[in-house]
Formats: sequence, structure tokens, C-alpha cells
Amino acid sequence: MASDREEMLQAIHNGEFHPYFQPLVVLRTGQLYGFEILARWKHPQRGWIQPQEFIPLAERQGWIDALTSELLRKALSAAVVLPQSLVLAVNISPSQLRSSTLPRLIQSAAESAGFSLNRLIIEVTENALVDDIEHARSVVHQYKSLGCKLALDDFGTGYSSLLHLQSLPFDELKVDRSFVSSMMQKRESRKIVAAVLGLGQSLGLTTVAEGVETQGQADMLLWLGCELGQGWLFGKPVPVEELGTVLSRPRHALTPSFPIDAKGRLSLQSLDSTPAQRLAQLQAVYDGAPVGLAFLDCNLRYVSLNRRLADINGPSMEEHLGRTVAEAIPEVFPLIEPNMRRALQGEVIPGFEITKAAPSKKDEKTYLLSYEPARDEAGEVIGISVAVVDVTELRQSEKARRETEEHFRHMIELLPQIPWIVDPEGRALDVSQRWLDITGMTDDQWRGFGWLDALHPDDLQPTLDAMNHSLKTGEPIDLGYRVRRPGGEWIGLRARGAARVGEDGKIICWYGCLEPQDGDFFDTA
Repeated sequence: MASDREEMLQAIHNGEFHPYFQPLVVLRTGQLYGFEILARWKHPQRGWIQPQEFIPLAERQGWIDALTSELLRKALSAAVVLPQSLVLAVNISPSQLRSSTLPRLIQSAAESAGFSLNRLIIEVTENALVDDIEHARSVVHQYKSLGCKLALDDFGTGYSSLLHLQSLPFDELKVDRSFVSSMMQKRESRKIVAAVLGLGQSLGLTTVAEGVETQGQADMLLWLGCELGQGWLFGKPVPVEELGTVLSRPRHALTPSFPIDAKGRLSLQSLDSTPAQRLAQLQAVYDGAPVGLAFLDCNLRYVSLNRRLADINGPSMEEHLGRTVAEAIPEVFPLIEPNMRRALQGEVIPGFEITKAAPSKKDEKTYLLSYEPARDEAGEVIGISVAVVDVTELRQSEKARRETEEHFRHMIELLPQIPWIVDPEGRALDVSQRWLDITGMTDDQWRGFGWLDALHPDDLQPTLDAMNHSLKTGEPIDLGYRVRRPGGEWIGLRARGAARVGEDGKIICWYGCLEPQDGDFFDTA
């Protein structure tokens, strides 16, 4: 390969370098997240040349900035066919992290293409951070000021320390392909992948796995909580002309499908981790729970939810993930936001009800919601655990019961007779308001045997004898007696009733009614 710098710059001028686009996929949903821009050289004599052959040469000879600028110009111009939700990622070399001119070149390319730089991710290898962290911080902040996101690439293969992750404003952490490719065979690789993903999650960084080539790798990455995947499983790098085909390709959510043994336990030997087994158990409980469950981050975005909650809310599970509650269920959010804010402040909200309106009153839904603040190891609130129960049928049943009781009460109060209930010993349990109106007794006075105090003295013993006979024999009650009205007038009443008998043959209580002996309705005026 010729090493003359002018020849290489002429190759750039001749348009021999081309951007290729490799898909980045959301592991949980299978949907496109964006593309990483990769460089390819179509040499007039040698044909297509891979970047590992010319990138080191470009760095040594100093034409790497020109190459990056040319690739970005073409890539960003081609991005007009991409949905606005998709991002582009570009890797810059260690030498470029020392360049103060590259940010301006990137800004110029974006402005020319009309591409918003908040959709561009600048990937930096950790080796680039070793030499001069202070200068790297200055250049990185230039990219951030333009709106670009920052990703730490090939993490775990270089010499960066955790100090770099802490001191530089990274948005993403990428797991190197060397660990991903061997994690199904090597326990050490798997543990490194799990540790890197856990580190990224604890720092609030989006985690990305490179080199995903098999479904097993994708399953395990999703199992371990990785958010984004990149590799041949999701698509090889393609030229600009094939972007439309990639965009139209149907994509489906990934579902971890680890083998389960006869006892229902995870049997994948390479996944010999107790936390993972616990996660499997919790996931089964989570997905199978008869209530809606979700976890929201501090921005009230759905991190996870079960299908039950998706069914309650309406949008699919995939449409929830990554969206805020306000975006997913805008019609309900004003009703629940205050309690969510209280939960983010550390307050437990054990249960409150909301009614979800509907065009028809009968289609309204009532839900019982509970919010539990989720805390990290330091006690800081990092999100909210949500539980939602559909209590519509319960509330409708309670309403129907109340209405039935109300109907019965009005029926009893408006009957011309006086309904009554007594226990097997003759104690009064219930009587209509009409008895109080006729006798002038208070509610406390008539209960138990107090009702006997309203009887004429001459009628008391005959009434007791007749009552005792019926109470002992179970024969129907049919007797007459006089009661005094508030004005002193005595009126004659006829009491008739029958026993309610249980399965054991014993009397449970007596039901009956009083009516005037002359057959006329009562006058309570």
C-alpha cells in the first residue's frame, strides 16, 4: 500500500472512502436504535480494503481528521432517509482526541447536511484517555457543547481507570467484542461482561455490547441487563444504498430462552450464577403477577413493566419502555403525578384510587395504585416500584350492594306494616322506623327486650306466654297486644311471624311484621 500522504489525500478527494452503516438494536424490543458509521476504502486496483489496514496509516501520516470529516459528510448527508429517532455513532482515534479542529469539522458537516448533533454519538477508545486526561476533558467538552453524546468504546481492553468514567461526561459504555464472543464458553468473560454492564447501570450509562453474533449471546446480554446490541446477528455493515432495506426489515422483541430442566430450574451450565437464578425467579413472579407492576427511573421513565400493566394502560410493553409516564398515558398522568413526586421524595404511597374516564359511564375503570421508593445501597431513591390493581368489579359490586341495601331500607320504611326481626330468645334485632314513630321509643330503648316496655300491662304476660310457646315449638307467631302512643292513646297491634331454620334444624331468627288489629294502615301524623 502506498504510504505517500498526498496520494491518500487524493484518494479522499476522489471519493474512494465510503461510510458503511452497522445497525444498533434495542435488545429488549428488537427495534433499531441507530447505526455505527464504519469506514471502507474502495481502492481502484485492490478493491475493498478493511479499516484495520488504513486507519493506523491515517493516524501515523496525519490525514485521519480529513478522512473522518469526509466519511461524516457522506454519512450525515445520507441520514436524511433515516427516521429522526435514530442516532449515528462514529469512532474517533486516540490521536483525534487531541485534535481541537475535529469538533469544528464535525459541526460543519452536520450543518451542511442539516443533521442535529444531538443524534450523533462520539465513540472514544479508553486507550485515548491515557496520555493527557486534562486535554481530553477539554476536547470532550467541546463535543458535549455541540450536543453530541459520548461513548467509551472497547471498555476493559485498555488502561483507563474508573477515574476516567467519573471525570468525563460519558453517556454510553460499550463492552468489547472480545468478551462478548467468548462469554458463552468462558466464565471469566461472562463475569467481565456482567461487571461492565453492572458498572454502566450503576453510573446511569446506556450499555452497549459489540460483536453480538448468536442468539445465545443476545439472550444472555438481555438477561444481564444490557440495553443495546451491535453485531452480525442484527445486521452486517451496509452501504448507503442498502439503508432502505435495513429500515424496512421486520424486527421482533428478544425473549431470553434459556433451557429449563425437568424441575423447572435454569439448566444452562455456563450461567452458573446464583443472582441470575434469582433474577429468573423474580422475573417469573413479575410477569405472572395478577397485578400490574413496573419500575420507573427518577425521570418517571418506564425501565421495566409486566404485560398486565401494559394491558391496563393500553400501549404495548415495547411502547412503554424508555418513555415517560406522561408520554405513555397522558390522560392519566395528571391524576397520578403528585403521588409519584411524593414517592420520588422517599414517601411510601400504600394505595390510592383513580377512575379512568371513558365515553360510556359503564366503561369507566377504577384502579388501586401503590408506589414504593426504590433505593440504592446508599439509601438514595433511584426510582419507583409501581403496583396497579384493577378494582373495577369490586367497586361495582360494592356499589350494587349499597344500592340493594338502600332499596331494601326504603322498602322497609315505606311499607304500611312494621317489619321486625327477633333472635331465637325473643330479643329484638331490627324494626322499621314506623315502630319508633308509633311508640315514641328511641333506637336504644326498643332493642333486646326493651320493646316489651311499650306494651299495655294487661297484655304483657299473655304476649310473653305466646312468644315463649312459639320460640320453643317453632310454630308461627300470631298474637295481639296494645301499645301506647306518645299522646297516651292505646292502639291494638297484631304480630305475625315465622322462624328461619338452619341446616341443623335450629332456629336462626324470626321474621315478621306488625299491623293494626282493625286492618287500617298506621297513621303516624
